[in-house]
Amino acid sequence: MRIVIALGGNALLRRGERPDAAVQRSNIERVATAIAALAHEHDIVVTHGNGPQIGLLAVESAADPTLSAPYPLDLLGAQTQGMIGSLLVQTLRNALPGHRIAALVTHTLVRADDPAFSRPTKFVGQVYPRDAARKLARRRGWRITHDATGWRRVVPSPSPERIVETDTIHDLLETGTLVICAGGGGVPVTADADTGALNGVEAVIDKDLTAALLAEDLRADFLLILTDVPNIYAGYGTPDQRPVLDATPAGLRRGGFPDGSMGPKTEAAARFVERTGGLAAIGALDAAYEIVHGRSGTLVRPDLPVG
Repeated sequence: MRIVIALGGNALLRRGERPDAAVQRSNIERVATAIAALAHEHDIVVTHGNGPQIGLLAVESAADPTLSAPYPLDLLGAQTQGMIGSLLVQTLRNALPGHRIAALVTHTLVRADDPAFSRPTKFVGQVYPRDAARKLARRRGWRITHDATGWRRVVPSPSPERIVETDTIHDLLETGTLVICAGGGGVPVTADADTGALNGVEAVIDKDLTAALLAEDLRADFLLILTDVPNIYAGYGTPDQRPVLDATPAGLRRGGFPDGSMGPKTEAAARFVERTGGLAAIGALDAAYEIVHGRSGTLVRPDLPVG
């Protein structure tokens, strides 16, 4: 079976942890353990989030006095792909001796006229007090908005249209290689209408939606979205909270899951199942093997079983 695994940001940094390299190296051991169990039996493609990492690099770049301008988000995204990809390759090689493993810097095509460019919604970087955030917004041309803890920069999050390196990823899979790619949703690029030339853009693509598109293009059998909860919950955080163990795309869309957390994951799972007829699941990293074998997580399928 061919499985595309989308790792949440908690795979490298758990909530509240400092973004130190040593912390991320330690946490990634859990990732290797979870993936290795599946890689012995299946063809695996791994994608990953990069929220804390790109936020850290964006803050450092903006504060660097030697730069005439901060590095753009597309290049910062490429840097995080290299860093996280290297961590994953090293750890997975140790967990899977003799297994071919490769990390690929990946670009994702978006439309230049995507409405998201005029309505930025994706939080990037640290939290600021209101006055400090407003000063930074004026000085650097940022858009800012309020989240649960303070004021933060927001950037466009256009919809992924195509992964540029899909053919290369497919070829690597055919040689038995475990491929790490499309980190952080991929480096966002647009294509010139006349020449096809690629140009990086100031945006961050949702990694779960990119994972769903990649799984579709690779004709994967299963899309596995790993996060820090054991399954989807209806009424999350309320007295009526209950686990959802089986779902359909239509049922997920009726669930009203919030955009900032479970919403993109449920939408990615719904898209993949609708477009391919395959299976998707959402659950905890440590239960990856059990999720694929139907013993944990929320399974998303075209139709629910009768009876």
